[in-house]
Amino acid sequence: MTKVALIDDHSLIRNALGELISRFSHYQVTHQASNGEEFISGLSSEDLPDIALIDINMPVMDGFETAKRLSEEFPSIKLMALSVEDDEEAIIKMLRCGAKGYLLKDSDTEDLQLALDEVMSKGYYHSDLVANTLLSSLNGNGKATQSPQINYQAREFEFLQMACSEFTYKEIADQMCISPRTVDGYRENLFYKLEVKSRVGMVLFAIKNGIVEV
Repeated sequence: MTKVALIDDHSLIRNALGELISRFSHYQVTHQASNGEEFISGLSSEDLPDIALIDINMPVMDGFETAKRLSEEFPSIKLMALSVEDDEEAIIKMLRCGAKGYLLKDSDTEDLQLALDEVMSKGYYHSDLVANTLLSSLNGNGKATQSPQINYQAREFEFLQMACSEFTYKEIADQMCISPRTVDGYRENLFYKLEVKSRVGMVLFAIKNGIVEV
């Protein structure tokens, strides 16, 4: 059974979410708190949740600080933001604080269950909202600093930089004056080397390693 924590200052929302998630197969809400400080102070290393759904706007300790503290002190807990905030700054900040996914509170039930499933199976949930936000925010703002631990071949590093833009793969091929098949090869090689499974994964790697800046 996957244990889920709900951290939200609105008790009605917590209760409704708890009832909803309890109907999902293999999920159980085991922890609830009205803010990050209450949640963290009540945690026991012998009884940690697998996933924590975190609201952003909370009193005492907001979602950003909560995610940051949990990432540092309890890294085994997979964090996902569940918020009404859909602006670019909030999404980027939560990802940088350690959130593995970002979901809006008005999302469909199916999307919530998919997010929980993917966070458990893949370690992250990259919705279209997150993907579009990352690619949009990085367009034209990246500054390259090659990460030393990756052995980039040929023009792979250049391709990685281009992938952190709003260009389609076909447009990247045109910009680099190479064939779409070569772009496919760069993409698959980088997926393997960076240990990611998607373009968003490449972007997150690039942010974390200073290849591009938000």
